[in-house]
Amino acid sequence: MSPASSPDGPPSPARPANSSGGGPDTNATDRPPRPRAATETAPPADTAGPAQTAAPTQTAGPAGPAGAAERATRDLAAQFEDEKPGRVLAGPAALLLGTVALAVGALALWQVFRPLAQGSKYYLIIFLAGVLPLVFLAYPADLPRWTRLRRRRQASASKEHTASTEHTASTEHTASTEHTASTAGPADSTGPSAASTRPTVADWVLAAVAVAACLYPVLPITIGTGGGGYNAFLDRQGLLAPTDLVLGTVLLLLLLEACRRTTGWILPAVCLLFLGYGYYGGLLPQSWPVAHAGLDFRQLVDAFYNSDSGFYGTPLDVAASYIVLFTIYGAVLELSGAGRFFVDLSAAAFRRSRTAAGRTAVASGFLLGTVSGSGAATTVSIGAVTWPLLRRAGYPPERAGGMLAAAGVGAILSPPTLGAAAFIIAEYLGVSYLQVLGWATVPTVLYYLGILLSVEIDARRSGVQPVVLDVGSPWRLLGRFGYHFASLIAIIVFLAVGVSAMRAVVFAIVLTAALSWLDRTHRLTPARLVTALVTGVRGVLAVTAVCAAAGIITATTTKTGLGPQAAALLIGGAKAATSNPTLVLVLTALLAAVALSLLGLAVPVTASFVIGWVIVGPALLDLGVTAPAAAMFVFYFAVLSEVSPPTALAAVAAAAVTGGRLVPTMWQTLRYALPAYLTPIAFVITPTGLGLLGIGGVQQVAIAAVVTALSVAVLAVSAGGWLPGVGPAGAPERVLGAVGGVTLLWLEPVPVAVGVALAAIAAVGVLVRRGSAGRPQTPTDTGRPQTPAQGRPRTPTEERL
Repeated sequence: MSPASSPDGPPSPARPANSSGGGPDTNATDRPPRPRAATETAPPADTAGPAQTAAPTQTAGPAGPAGAAERATRDLAAQFEDEKPGRVLAGPAALLLGTVALAVGALALWQVFRPLAQGSKYYLIIFLAGVLPLVFLAYPADLPRWTRLRRRRQASASKEHTASTEHTASTEHTASTEHTASTAGPADSTGPSAASTRPTVADWVLAAVAVAACLYPVLPITIGTGGGGYNAFLDRQGLLAPTDLVLGTVLLLLLLEACRRTTGWILPAVCLLFLGYGYYGGLLPQSWPVAHAGLDFRQLVDAFYNSDSGFYGTPLDVAASYIVLFTIYGAVLELSGAGRFFVDLSAAAFRRSRTAAGRTAVASGFLLGTVSGSGAATTVSIGAVTWPLLRRAGYPPERAGGMLAAAGVGAILSPPTLGAAAFIIAEYLGVSYLQVLGWATVPTVLYYLGILLSVEIDARRSGVQPVVLDVGSPWRLLGRFGYHFASLIAIIVFLAVGVSAMRAVVFAIVLTAALSWLDRTHRLTPARLVTALVTGVRGVLAVTAVCAAAGIITATTTKTGLGPQAAALLIGGAKAATSNPTLVLVLTALLAAVALSLLGLAVPVTASFVIGWVIVGPALLDLGVTAPAAAMFVFYFAVLSEVSPPTALAAVAAAAVTGGRLVPTMWQTLRYALPAYLTPIAFVITPTGLGLLGIGGVQQVAIAAVVTALSVAVLAVSAGGWLPGVGPAGAPERVLGAVGGVTLLWLEPVPVAVGVALAAIAAVGVLVRRGSAGRPQTPTDTGRPQTPAQGRPRTPTEERL
């Protein structure tokens, strides 16, 4: 994919300030640029909503460079997401998937205002019965390589035989040409073979079996001693009939396969590990802390299939009640043109700034997070538009990639549409979603403060030159298209007045659809609303599979008591190093952070949070950490897996966009995202730190926010090696500043005083260094040529850079 490609068409024109190579813009007008969404160049059905990647099934996009750029960006985003890209469906399969998805979306909206009389579990059974079969149609089996090669050779031999028998009367040249066309047809030209674009017989069988296994609990059909309808099924809880056991086992296997297809083999392996622990844990020596009495297979299936903590537990409830509605909302918002508007507004707001390119990338990541609550997908989206600007400004690919990845991951951390795990927090703690948004507000501000400070530091340290963005006034843009913010504000207002999150997002969908008629290009007609509904359901397929499979983990943990046992092990490890209660808490938090980071490398964010909450959460709670602080601690470190080496999906995606080296890009991403790693530690280890979550009085919140902001600033200077307005910082000043910045995170009077003193000494050291060396010139990046001076034509070498 060309780095200059944009998901919404070509980016806004940009040129270096005062450069001689940029002539007058013949296309410029006095009116602000019209925001363009991906739907202008691609079918609306391919739009992705929050908490998702690309739509799991796609259709062919439009012809032309703009459509090709949009499809390339979408496919690139899918490669680096937790979930795998899906099939390109057509014909009856696409029609069936769209019809079922539309029915599921309509049911989800109906459930908000007219809940099913049988209860929420009954709704979850119906929802899973509609979604799980679609997973097998939308996602290929992705067989092992040797199997794929064997099938490809068989298909090639079959086609060669057909060509030789059907064209014996043709010349050798004609037969050869036709054979080539048959083996490398249109499907090959676009990547996947024709067989991979349509469900196989096995996929249809699995989909049919999934329908039967999911609907069995509610079907009023007696099968032996089982069946008999929903109430009869619930009455057999703890006493499953043989039919219940068989179909429960089938559903267990289907969910594991669905997870494997959508996220890879690691999450199913983790689920099987918990399943094995539940079954064989009774064989462990009873002196071991993690040993338990043991569960037979019937007990495990009963916990999964016929309890409120298994398949139909809180994670699936969140997916079916909240996430699907927010993905529909994201699709509607994107189809209304909001995505392109947010990027254009970011560019217009900073068009005259020296660091316009960097600020535009950061602001775009924050605003696009309201449309897509996915880190890697947001990284690719903003990178495709802003990387050409960053390159012209003189940013090295690795540094630009780190900035893009950190800004993209902010999409999962930023209100009002946090990642899927935030809804699970609200359900687990029994609080409103608005309260969770309140907890995330100050950490989000601190996160973006750290990124913006790093952008400013890099601009001066690297000799970044200004880039003129040929965009109009931000006030004109807001005046014409500012209505895109209305639905986001409406969600907050509805939540504030006591409206449930589900109803608030439905009202926001209605408002967005109504306001879209202010723009002729993006009017949400009934047909496009149907498309958005289908897109939202398709975007939640993988999340649903993950949430249902997470029931295996939660049910096993509940039945075996693994949570308290693991918490005791974690605390015991910290107490082995020290007996001081405060240090025990600090060490436990650090061990938990490492464990959560490692866990997040292997499984998606939602599953990582669920596992972390049942394993790490009890340890923090036992040490006196409040439930909100413990939950947000687990949430942040589950999310940060997207920027944590060696996987760092967002950094990998950014490197693919910029063409930078992968490992340096990961380290740059860590530098930009540093506040997100440190802030959770601050609100866990001290009571004052709860002010970072908005808990406590105004004074506590203000003190915690100001001191932590100072810590973020000092750490940004130490990591960047440059004190704005003064000059470069040497190694001693950087080390001293880093120690001071970390000390400031201990929000108690003495540590804060020590941290301020160390930071002041570091700043004085930088001033002394500047005085002894004279006024420094803006340096260049190590190993990088100086950015061309303003007004001088760029050389070919500089153009390549």
